[in-house]
Amino acid sequence: MTGEPQFITFIILATLIGNYLVQGLADLLNLGNLKAPLPLEFSSTHDSKKYADSQNYLKTTTKFGFLTSSIHLAVLLIFWFSGGFPYIDGIVRSLGLPSILPGLAYIGILLGLNLLISLPFNIYSTFVIEEQFGFNKTTPGLFILDLLKSILLSSIFGGILLSLVLVFLEFTGSYAWILCWVSGIVFLLVVQYIVPVVILPLFNTFSPLENGPLKEAITRYADSIRFSISNIFVMDGSKRSNKSNAFFTGFGKNKRIILFDTLIKEQTTDELVAVLAHEMGHYKKRHILKRMVLGILQMGLIFYLLSLTLSHEGLFHAFFMEDLSVYAGLVFFGMLYAPVDLFISMLLQISSRKDEYEADRFARETLKDGGPLISALKKLSVHNLSNLTPHPFYVFLNYSHPPLCERIKALKAL
Repeated sequence: MTGEPQFITFIILATLIGNYLVQGLADLLNLGNLKAPLPLEFSSTHDSKKYADSQNYLKTTTKFGFLTSSIHLAVLLIFWFSGGFPYIDGIVRSLGLPSILPGLAYIGILLGLNLLISLPFNIYSTFVIEEQFGFNKTTPGLFILDLLKSILLSSIFGGILLSLVLVFLEFTGSYAWILCWVSGIVFLLVVQYIVPVVILPLFNTFSPLENGPLKEAITRYADSIRFSISNIFVMDGSKRSNKSNAFFTGFGKNKRIILFDTLIKEQTTDELVAVLAHEMGHYKKRHILKRMVLGILQMGLIFYLLSLTLSHEGLFHAFFMEDLSVYAGLVFFGMLYAPVDLFISMLLQISSRKDEYEADRFARETLKDGGPLISALKKLSVHNLSNLTPHPFYVFLNYSHPPLCERIKALKAL
């Protein structure tokens, strides 16, 4: 391998190994920050045991994550340089499948292999690590059922989108990337619409918030900011994990705010209203719409760059491929695009952290009191064994939310 293919190989290798080393450095710095004493802000909520548990949880998950990423990188490099990509391509071509079916088969086989490699790590994480720290409530039967449902849904929805992309790239010429982009936008909007009412209920039970003091308090608050509460649901998250959370999903008439049942058990009425005020703040501040627009723009960039590199022979030769194909080009472009994706993801993380501060400010200003949200965040940190002293570099790379100490400091400053 000489010339251009060698240069492309170097770029992709540098990206893969560089990302691995940078994330490893961030992990080491994050673990080093565990030497810090318990922040005074949490002295009333964390005893020495709880703080030690949160530190041990971080140590365990970080070390396991490092092992997982190391093995994944090693397997990818071995597969690449032993000719795995052309070998799978040869098998697919020998089947004599028509039209776009070879592409679906090729990418399906690669995804299946990745699933097989990841499965033991997912099992260990769920049934050993999460069990060790008292989080896991998933039974083996439920784990298998979730896995089968995920594979089925991914095959259906992923297969539809991939089929459209392959058809456009194969048969529509220089404007294929625009057609792919438009199809991706339509697909995204359709998925956003059906996720709350079709997909999520396949995994969990969602019940409208029952009448009572909590709903009355939420109703009063929602009325004060003109927000419909007909779309607030309680999810039976406790059947899989003891962790607590709340999130916003969907849009339009299908937008929903979801409260975990574990969250309701842990928080007071005022605290739950504050948590919901934060989630409603995301909607009122149009963060959901902003993130969707950014995602659409990012999708457009991906398809445009894809159109520039898809038929580049040097890219295929870097992976020892003799035959050029759209489907293999999609896979290789994904690896070449990695540094761009890393840069964009960091920008999106910055934007997301800014949104979280704005949602906190919205809750504080509309409730006229930041105390309930602060106490709710503290309880969540105890219950979920959150890291209270993350390293700034790790936050920069990985956090979509600001560190808890900084959120509380900002709330108090208001």
